Amino acid sequence: MKLDFNVAIDDLRDVPALARDAEALGFDGLWTAETKHDPFLPLALAAEHTRRVSLGTAIAVAFPRSPTVVAHTTWDLQAASGGRVVLGLGTQVKGHNERRFSVPWTAPGPRLRDYILALRALWECWQTGGRISFRSEHYTITLMTPFFAPRPIEHPRIPIYIAAVNPYNLRLAGELCDGVHLHPFHSVKYLREFALPHVEAGLAKTGRSRANLVLATSVFMVTGPTPAAVARAREEARAQIAFYASTRTYEPVLAAHGWADLLPRLHPKSVTGDWAGMAALVTDEMLEVFTVEAPWDGLAQALVERYGGLLDRIAPYLPLERRSERAEMEAFATALRGRI
Repeated sequence: MKLDFNVAIDDLRDVPALARDAEALGFDGLWTAETKHDPFLPLALAAEHTRRVSLGTAIAVAFPRSPTVVAHTTWDLQAASGGRVVLGLGTQVKGHNERRFSVPWTAPGPRLRDYILALRALWECWQTGGRISFRSEHYTITLMTPFFAPRPIEHPRIPIYIAAVNPYNLRLAGELCDGVHLHPFHSVKYLREFALPHVEAGLAKTGRSRANLVLATSVFMVTGPTPAAVARAREEARAQIAFYASTRTYEPVLAAHGWADLLPRLHPKSVTGDWAGMAALVTDEMLEVFTVEAPWDGLAQALVERYGGLLDRIAPYLPLERRSERAEMEAFATALRGRI
């Protein structure tokens, strides 16, 4: 498995040093997310200050940006990085599209399929110098004059990963994509019995094999240098799991373990902001299923036992409130480098 790191920064000026440190410590890739800040801008800085690590979004929300906008951004990043970019896209949920991004909501799976095909049509147009005539249910792109077309680049094949929880997107990942971002809120049972069969169905549809698709995820890792630190990490993970489990999108993860009744108990508390009450509903048994808990010196073995032969790339999931990027990065690299 490859070991990646999730970059969560509030100041772009911190990116160059962080990216250099990650590369020096042996991480294989850096991921940015669309939470508080734009996910693409840090990658431009990281590209300038690294030479080896892959640079990707995990994820960028697709629908607030047209395919043409994202195609231009990733084309330029791919050129600047020497071919190290991975475009990770996700649909987000209806409420965020409509109320945070002010984007009309339509069936997200078919729309994401059209989005991916539009991106590849644009990149082919730019690389070959041909005309574009892309028409689908959701996107029409038929104008690309030389004045607006970027020049060809050395590495035009930009990998596309998509975030997938539901059956349609899991199958879509297998059918069309280079990788899939599996959600941090997962279990091995959910992955083996729910997610992977849908991924494999998508692969079979286009005659591809499991070797053609990268499975990537972030993992709730409950660890630390002292028992007190581990206990604190455990409660932070409990709160984050409660947050995700209150959302209908992630019901299949709970259902895999017979815990679907947790969602209707959590959701009203999320509406009223009862975060402590939500965390109290997440049992220690649930924590054991959804997190990997081990001291630093046992973390690598615990991850291999759980994910070896199952996933291709993992990154530690850390609540943003407790991020001390350099210290956390060094601790994880020391514990895991060369052992997973």
